[in-house]
Amino acid sequence: MFHLNKLNDFQYEIPATGSMRVPGILYINDRILGHFSDDEPLRQVMNVASLPGIVKASLAMPDIHLGYGFPIGGVAAFDYYDGIVSPGGVGYDINCGVSLIATNLDYSMYKDSVRKVLDELYKTVPAGIDNKSSFRINTGDENEILSSGLEWAYNNGYATREDILHTEEKGHMPANISKVSERAIKRGKNELGTLGAGNHFLEIDRVDRIFDQKTAEKFGTGEGNKLAVMVHTGSRGLGHQVATDYLMRLNEDDESVKLPEDRQLISAYAGSSAGMDYMDAMNAAANFGFVNRQIITYKIRMAFEKVIGMDFESMGINIVYSLAHNMAKVETHSIDGIKRKLIIHRKGATRAQPANTASGYFADTGNPVIIPGHMGGPSYILVGTAGNEETTFSSSCHGAGRLLSRKRATEQFTMEGVRNDMESRGIYLRATTGKAVVEESPGSYKNIEDVIDVIRGARIASPVASLMPLAVMKG
Repeated sequence: MFHLNKLNDFQYEIPATGSMRVPGILYINDRILGHFSDDEPLRQVMNVASLPGIVKASLAMPDIHLGYGFPIGGVAAFDYYDGIVSPGGVGYDINCGVSLIATNLDYSMYKDSVRKVLDELYKTVPAGIDNKSSFRINTGDENEILSSGLEWAYNNGYATREDILHTEEKGHMPANISKVSERAIKRGKNELGTLGAGNHFLEIDRVDRIFDQKTAEKFGTGEGNKLAVMVHTGSRGLGHQVATDYLMRLNEDDESVKLPEDRQLISAYAGSSAGMDYMDAMNAAANFGFVNRQIITYKIRMAFEKVIGMDFESMGINIVYSLAHNMAKVETHSIDGIKRKLIIHRKGATRAQPANTASGYFADTGNPVIIPGHMGGPSYILVGTAGNEETTFSSSCHGAGRLLSRKRATEQFTMEGVRNDMESRGIYLRATTGKAVVEESPGSYKNIEDVIDVIRGARIASPVASLMPLAVMKG
């Protein structure tokens, strides 16, 4: 284990040594640390701390586990003028994120409809690695999606104005789509409205506990026992190809930043042509990710309408928030009392703006922070805590985080065992493969209560409500 200094019950420090320009800060408690069996994520925190232009510290959230370049749960800010942008700090699934959708349907009245709705969604939302969408778009549509994001969905009847207001960045990032390769565009053409595989999921929940009634009402989750839906997916093969394209370009570029400690952290200076081109392509992929989740939201509304027999407006099927996990975003933050333009990398981490720092509909509360747990237990809705911009650049974790690698999960669990476990919890499960069931078993993930304990204790975000799963769909 690396040398760690305990700063308090929720923070440990990796002191700056060797090539590290800043320290590493882990947001973690002793219980989570006690289950930590792999030093590689900590090494990744140290390597990120060695990148040019990094500000304050290389941060890791309590869901930390091994990723590509950055650890999952990694957050780092780089000076806009002297720092870098790193594809490994964003990941292959650009704008992987979560949409939380509320309803006014009481579980006690509609519990017999839950399985029917999930069965309908299993038919209409393709899941898995190779399943393609029946939702067809032409090249003109895709170009508009990449450039305008949710405006395309609104103009074509798949989103409401309220959906846009309840989406991070209003579902649009500025992009020059000429920086996206033809191969990436081709990969995206048949993937709009698809879930994908791995940790992606679609889940029907019920609102369980409410911790902050006023904020929960603002978010649309202020009544217990109401049905809700969560969707976790991103930019699919299009985003993966963007990452692949630019990692290849940087590897061939003599001006790119190459760390001898980790070739996966190959980066471009933000002001370089490669850096600016990557930001444009990444933002275009992010727009695709926003629309991908929106099309699934549209399909969710249609499924409820078919099964329940009411229009979605009458059922109150509205987006609480759609947020991004894997992004590098240009933001202004105060560092030692001086406002600085930074590129905030959040890899398996999400923005958690407190009240009066968020804008639009959530200006008076702060934006919702959605932290899913494992598929057999609770998920949490939180809101950013005042002051977190000084400690985490207004960032939070994105989930419970893996406790076991996928390989170890397959060694420890069986499909039949996981299905029996889910059934004993009263949760209906649909999955395209047994492999997905085993790899995503509840025992493969950290205890969400420990993770929330850190996020709350470190004053990163405060719980608003929790959800319990009723039916889960995995790719």
